[in-house]
Amino acid sequence: MSDGVRCMWMRGGTSKGGYFLAADLPGDPEARDAFLLSAMGSPDPRQIDGMGGADPLTSKVAVVKTSERDGVDVDYLFLQVFVDRPVVTDAQNCGNILAGVAPFAIERGLVSARDGETPAVIFMENTGQVAEVTVQTPGGKVRYDGDAVIDGVPGTAAPVPIAFRDTAGSSCGALLPTGTARDLVAGVEVTMIDNGMPCVLLRAADMGISGDEDPADLEADKALRARLEDIRLACGPLMNLGDVRDKSVPKMTMISAPKAGAIATRTFIPHRCHKAIGVLGAVSVATACLIPGSVAEGLAKVGEGDTRALSIEHPTGEMTVLATLEGGQVTRAAILRTARKLMDGEVFA
Repeated sequence: MSDGVRCMWMRGGTSKGGYFLAADLPGDPEARDAFLLSAMGSPDPRQIDGMGGADPLTSKVAVVKTSERDGVDVDYLFLQVFVDRPVVTDAQNCGNILAGVAPFAIERGLVSARDGETPAVIFMENTGQVAEVTVQTPGGKVRYDGDAVIDGVPGTAAPVPIAFRDTAGSSCGALLPTGTARDLVAGVEVTMIDNGMPCVLLRAADMGISGDEDPADLEADKALRARLEDIRLACGPLMNLGDVRDKSVPKMTMISAPKAGAIATRTFIPHRCHKAIGVLGAVSVATACLIPGSVAEGLAKVGEGDTRALSIEHPTGEMTVLATLEGGQVTRAAILRTARKLMDGEVFA
């Protein structure tokens, strides 16, 4: 495609990527994916000939359009562009990139801004679930500066609170795809869970690590990566995800006792170690901590009551998930993110 395509580059949470109106991209998925691979500069470990940042967290895309669903403002399709392989996948959602969808939709006129705050209801096409997002819009314009802080992002920004509806089993068909809180896979006890993001939880000690290592050190451990991938490939069919060899799910989260929060994590997404943790990954981990018999039992500190604030520790800080329980089951999860517009213009491929 020789002509430029309108897009906005944004940081959403701890991720970064291109935000496009669906109408501005090729309608054919194959042509769309070919354009996005070229625009990002994939496949190439450096993504030197494109906009990607040589990391899965900076090689992401949001495709947004006005929704025809009752009570929903916009539809959001997340696409993960692989860095070193010619793969574009919609097999997962992304709660970090989600943080930029409502500001983008307001900027593009898909959602009418109010004076003060503007609510937006977003349908997540990847998983068929709904999120409620609130954006600060003083004077009817999106505000990006503010005092909110999220670990993994320097500085401060305007808060973007997100509440998720009915995310249990969004990709796997059930919160616990195997029907049990704990399974033995490839000789390791795991909890397979999907509360918005398919995740496999493993105790760090069972993988021969302490759980507080630097992500770069874990990535350099070839034996650990190979073992994690063996377990991941075995879990794929058990989670109703099929052959996951070329998929970015499930995420592999190794857990250990927290320093101050609810649980400590190190997550492979799936082949690179996340320097933080994904939003919906944190929701799935927090939910697992609240399930009796999961591999988090005995490690997690979960508190009491029908509303729990669970601090999920990760390599660059923590992410707090506010979970609401009814009858012992998590029925709602909310989280705080921020977003920032970085560039608005055209991208070429």
